[in-house]
Amino acid sequence: MSEAHGGYYVPHQSHWPIVGSIGLFVLMAGFASLLNGASFGPTLMMAGGLITVLMMVGWFGTVIRENQQGMYHAREDMSFRWGMGWFIFSEVMFFAAFFGALFYARVLSVPWLGGAEPEQWTHQLLWQGFEAGWPTNGPAGVGGEFQPMAAWGIPALNTLILLSSGVTVTWAHWGIKEGNRRKQIGGLAATVALGFLFMAFQVYEYGEAYSHLNLTLQSGIYGSTFFMLTGFHGMHVTVGAIMLLVMLGRAIAGHFTEDNHFAFEAAAWYWHFVDVVWLGLFVFVYWL
Repeated sequence: MSEAHGGYYVPHQSHWPIVGSIGLFVLMAGFASLLNGASFGPTLMMAGGLITVLMMVGWFGTVIRENQQGMYHAREDMSFRWGMGWFIFSEVMFFAAFFGALFYARVLSVPWLGGAEPEQWTHQLLWQGFEAGWPTNGPAGVGGEFQPMAAWGIPALNTLILLSSGVTVTWAHWGIKEGNRRKQIGGLAATVALGFLFMAFQVYEYGEAYSHLNLTLQSGIYGSTFFMLTGFHGMHVTVGAIMLLVMLGRAIAGHFTEDNHFAFEAAAWYWHFVDVVWLGLFVFVYWL
C-alpha cells in the first residue's frame, strides 16, 4: 500500500534471509571445527564468510533499490531508525560484558588472589607469594614475562584519529543537509581514510606486542582482556569503515538528499558509537 493510504510497504518474498542463515551456520560450523583441530575448518569458515557477504550485498542492494524507487516513506523510515537504535543498544551490551570482565578481574579477582578480604584464604592456601597488581599475568605467571602496551604512543595517536573521524563524518552530514555534494563526499572520503588508517596502526601495534613485548593472548588475564577488547573494537571499526565506504559510493552516485539519507545517518550513528567505545578502551585498557 502507498503512504497516501496510510499503508506500510511490505517487501515481496525474499531468499536472502535463508541464504544468510546458511552462511552464518556454515561460518560457525567452520569456526567450531577450527577450534577442534579439523583441517577443513578454515575452508568451511571461508565458505560461510563468503555466503554471508553475498547475502549482505544482495539484501542491502535490494533495500537500496527499493528506497531509490520511492517505496519507503515516514513509517518505514521510523522502523529503520528503531531497528538501528536497538542494534546499537545490543552492541553497547556486548561491550558492557567485556568491560565488566575487565572490571571483575582488576577490581575483584586479582585483589582476592593477592589476599584482600573477604577471600584472603585463597591467597593463603593457593597463591602464597602472589602480589596483586595490574597489569598481571596471574599467580602462575601465565605466558611468561611481558611488557604492557604504553598509552602514549600509537594508542594516543589512534585516539586522535578516531576523534578526527567523528568530526569529518559530522562535516559530511552537514554537507548532505545543505545539499553540498562536495562537502559530503569530501567528509566521507576523509572519514573512510581515517578509519582504515586507524586499523593499519592497530595491526602494527599487534605486531609490536607479539614480536617485542611478548604480549599475546596467552599472557594471562591482562593479555586476554587486552586483545579481547581491542580486537573486537578493531572488528567494529573495520565494519564501520566498510559501511562508510558504501555510503561514499552512494554519495558519489547522488543517492542522498536533504530529506532522504537515513542510510548515512545509521552509518554515522554506528561510527560515533565506535568512537565512544574507543575512548573507554583508551582510558581503562591503555591508560589506567
